[in-house]
Amino acid sequence: MNTALWISQAFLAIVFGYSGWMKSTRSAPELVAMGQTGVEHLSIPLIRFIGLSELLGTVGLLIPWYTQIMPILTPVAAICLGLIMLPAGVIHYQRNEKRTVWLNVTILLLCAFVAYGRFM
Repeated sequence: MNTALWISQAFLAIVFGYSGWMKSTRSAPELVAMGQTGVEHLSIPLIRFIGLSELLGTVGLLIPWYTQIMPILTPVAAICLGLIMLPAGVIHYQRNEKRTVWLNVTILLLCAFVAYGRFM
């Protein structure tokens, strides 16, 4: 179980780390051109906020559990990152991007798995 949780945490860290870095450093048109279409009608400050939140969540997924310094932050980070997937899924559903909605659901379920597994 521990191995599956670490693999899930690493995968989520890669996904959210990449997404957060891009949202923190790129313009909205660049993000849309790269396939992050959900940010098309969002303001730059909101995109930056989401990106920084994803980067902080990435740190929270890995560091607290690895160092055992405030390990409760790992399931909290997983829950918070999962919550980001809810509006993302709605936006992609409204844009009729079914494949991306399924990706959002999968990421949400992985976040729930990590949150549950690390909380218990």
